[in-house]
Amino acid sequence: MATASYAGKSVRLLKSRGQHLLTNSRVLDSIVRNSNINSDDTVLEIGPGTGNLTLKLLQAAKKVVAVEIDNRMVDILRQRVADSGLQDRLNIVCGDALKIQFPQFNLVVANIPYGISSPLIAKLVYGVEANPFRSATLLLQKEFAKRLMSEPGDSEFNRLAVNVKLVADVEFVMDVSKRDFNPCPKVDSTVVKLYPKAEIPDINFPEWWAFTRTCFSKKNKTLGAMFKKKRKLMELMRFSTDVHHGVSMDKQCDTYSSSDEDICKEASKAGDVYIFRDRIMRVLKTSGFMDKRPSKLSKDELLHLLSALNKAGVYFHDQPKLKEKPWDWEDAYEACDALF
Repeated sequence: MATASYAGKSVRLLKSRGQHLLTNSRVLDSIVRNSNINSDDTVLEIGPGTGNLTLKLLQAAKKVVAVEIDNRMVDILRQRVADSGLQDRLNIVCGDALKIQFPQFNLVVANIPYGISSPLIAKLVYGVEANPFRSATLLLQKEFAKRLMSEPGDSEFNRLAVNVKLVADVEFVMDVSKRDFNPCPKVDSTVVKLYPKAEIPDINFPEWWAFTRTCFSKKNKTLGAMFKKKRKLMELMRFSTDVHHGVSMDKQCDTYSSSDEDICKEASKAGDVYIFRDRIMRVLKTSGFMDKRPSKLSKDELLHLLSALNKAGVYFHDQPKLKEKPWDWEDAYEACDALF
């Protein structure tokens, strides 16, 4: 059983909460150095644990906001910082990093629990408009980092990478051995750095997220084969405009039976599903995407394809709801949650 102790206090480290404390001082110093902290920065640290990284951040930054869900850790963290005389620079927020609203910060440096890597990154990069920050230096599970840094054509290329890189640049910093942690995790880690982009595409984000979800559900299939499936066609017809009348096709579909088989049967009788399929096929052919696979398409190519489909009246998200409710980071969490 792994524990962490300080000044007579001892806590059991829970793997279920991703409590693997980085103990190698050389690695900790390297993370701080690569974070390029200025003396007037306010640094957000998520999952500080007992404060191994926190103490080094406090020496470099004006302020550190440490978000920790475990009260046992908070007690030790508070004591260690007080003993160092740096308590005036520390703001401890005890709560769930995925649920709370962060205080203002302009830099992120964190050894985050592996279990919340995907939603936390989504919250940070898609929440940058509400809380701008210069960069986020994050210690991640190595395999997760590889997926995040993957490029079109890589076997690891996935929806997470596409959605994150739409709004941020990702940079490799260094690998970290599993032996540098207490308790020792099963896998090595990697430090990456995220830089929010100064300019992002002017797109409808929920529509983009739904589109990438569709494409990467079968990322190695050709787009032509993917969009010939009746089940997928009927799903998209609910969001799209009627080829003849320019009205939402879900008004027609709502008159059909709830069972997919019956819906397809009824739609096929009317010929709508075939008309809709032909419309998508024309877009794929004229845009040169018929034989392309999502796993090999760049962000710009995917944006071009979505624009072409939307112009043809093909949508991937319920359009009326887009006007009723603005998107928030929880939508981004669902979109960016890696499909491991």
